[in-house]
Amino acid sequence: MAVYVITGVSRGIGFEFLHQLSKDPNNTIVGIVRDKSTTLSKVSEDAELKGRSNIHILEADLTSYDALKNAAAETAKITGGAIDYLIGNAGYISHFDAYDPISVLGEKPKELESELTKLINIHVVANIHLYNLFMPLILAGKTKKVIVISSGFADLDLTNKFDLDLSALYAISKSAMNMVTAKFSAEYKKQGVLFLSICPGMVDVGHYKNSTPEQLQSLGGGLVKFADYAPNFKGPDTPEASTQAVKSVWEKASVDNGDGGAFLSHFGNKQWL
Repeated sequence: MAVYVITGVSRGIGFEFLHQLSKDPNNTIVGIVRDKSTTLSKVSEDAELKGRSNIHILEADLTSYDALKNAAAETAKITGGAIDYLIGNAGYISHFDAYDPISVLGEKPKELESELTKLINIHVVANIHLYNLFMPLILAGKTKKVIVISSGFADLDLTNKFDLDLSALYAISKSAMNMVTAKFSAEYKKQGVLFLSICPGMVDVGHYKNSTPEQLQSLGGGLVKFADYAPNFKGPDTPEASTQAVKSVWEKASVDNGDGGAFLSHFGNKQWL
């Protein structure tokens, strides 16, 4: 039996986390989304999820401190004031920076500033507030694990070795998010709280389905580099396979094993694909 709070459960791997973690009727799942009514409709139309009474959906825009504060208070009412896992899954994929290197992005300075600000607000500032507001509930829980979904793009060694120049702004925000998570670990490790950044690998959730042929060609150059990095890579994982792998990593990780503040892949190491 465990209590999970997960942000961004309306789609993608967040929705898959909802599927997998709610299978055990003894678990309590609190999902935080921007649009509660749409998510509730999606849950009610899902053959597996619609009959599960252990799912609770709360509405909060992560960029609103007051909304997150209200979500924490509502969660405390649902769970009796304690949670075991806090999973920062919500994120933003920018298509502005997905196809061009940072010098080209710089030709549109206003758009660059706007997109980077949005990415930082969602991946960095919002998670700082999320961690702080839900920390009393984590400290009152038994398992005391805080997980954030990161990206291999945030790895300096990978970027430098393979000259990965795409998704620069996204990578910057995810790198900062990893540091935020490590700093929280440095503060709360002594109280038994595990903070961990996990990359879910490359997952097929339809982010680039509306890309133009030219944009797909740019992405193809990155995929060639991925093939050099991981010759056995066969393509994106399904959300189901990815979430199962991520869950396995956080279940094995612990403060006692020295995992506090680590940035790991879905394999539990630094192999991103």
